[in-house]
Amino acid sequence: MEKNRILLVEDDPNFGTVLKDYLSLNDYNVALAKDGIEGLIMFKNGDFDFCILDVMMPRKDGFSLAKDIRSSNQEIPIIFLTAKAMKEDVLRGYQAGADDYLTKPFDSEVLLYKIKAILQRKEVEKSAIDIDAEQFEFIIGKFHFNSKLRFLNIENQSSIKLSPKESKLLKLLILYKNDLMPRELALSKIWRDDNYFTSRSMDVYIAKLRKYLREDPNVEILNIHGEGFRLIEK
Repeated sequence: MEKNRILLVEDDPNFGTVLKDYLSLNDYNVALAKDGIEGLIMFKNGDFDFCILDVMMPRKDGFSLAKDIRSSNQEIPIIFLTAKAMKEDVLRGYQAGADDYLTKPFDSEVLLYKIKAILQRKEVEKSAIDIDAEQFEFIIGKFHFNSKLRFLNIENQSSIKLSPKESKLLKLLILYKNDLMPRELALSKIWRDDNYFTSRSMDVYIAKLRKYLREDPNVEILNIHGEGFRLIEK
């Protein structure tokens, strides 16, 4: 199996070398750049799967580098490393396109876990069913659902107008009917983020959909603990 290639940009040569060696020992192919300018040149000339960027660097800081990277690649994961834990810096990092953020000093195992989790999520997204697929008319149990108009109808009863997020979530569940819809997939596709607050928000929307669907006892949304949800039609 080919190793994932990581671009590590870190201006502290000792820390950079230690981190590069640690990631290499854990089966990653790591290229180390000493500042933002060198990092950008490496990125343009290389084929990377992941970027780890120090924030405070001479010549070009991590935020500027991330924006340059994002201008040519919207998908590649980026983790920022910073010595400051200021709220403004964290927000600025996410605005620059960060997938995650670590404050120095940090546990190397935590970084390793974050890298694995982000790469796994990206793989799920790549193999995912297209939520924007042209199909918008669905029959599930006694329900007729139009995802374009966002109407959910049940036989001989008035229709329910769903909110945009309710509609997208129900469509995704139906596209994965009787199969696992990964939690991370829904969060990234619909909420465009995967954190504690968006996860709790999604749980609220799942509860709303369950309330709508209980008119037909043969249609049910199951919670698959720690993984996601299954819409089943008995």
